[in-house]
Amino acid sequence: MTILIHFHQSHYRAFKAYYMQHVCEHMRSEFLTLVSYTRFVELMPSALPAMCLYLRARFGQATGVAFIDSTPLSVCHNRRIGRHRVFAEVATRGKSSMRWFYGFKLHLIVNDQGELLAVQLTPGNIDDRKPVPQMTKNLWGKLVGDRGYLSQAVFEQLFARGL
Repeated sequence: MTILIHFHQSHYRAFKAYYMQHVCEHMRSEFLTLVSYTRFVELMPSALPAMCLYLRARFGQATGVAFIDSTPLSVCHNRRIGRHRVFAEVATRGKSSMRWFYGFKLHLIVNDQGELLAVQLTPGNIDDRKPVPQMTKNLWGKLVGDRGYLSQAVFEQLFARGL
């Protein structure tokens, strides 16, 4: 898990280059039982539950002011959608305010201090308003979002809960 987090904080764009050129050469003393790159790639999925727990432990507290937004997570270029196989069962074509994409949407809620309050990953074609009630269960005060989160039904539901 430490190697994966450090990779995302590094300047490397490809994980294989990072692992072979940085971890194997400069970090061998920190990881005494370092495995081969192929074995590490096989072990990577087992780190996901621990990474999710770590992310959840880093969440902040509701302060009465929160901000919600989403960002597209493309899994491939639009020209390669027909040949894409890795997320073929779960990724979908969606539209952001900037462009069409194929993949997922990452929805985040942060407080006024920049701390995470809620995170949800949805397929790309899901309306931004759909995950809002679930994500805001434990929030109160004011919630600020862009136009994609506006609707009378969502407003009334959140207002009834004190948000």
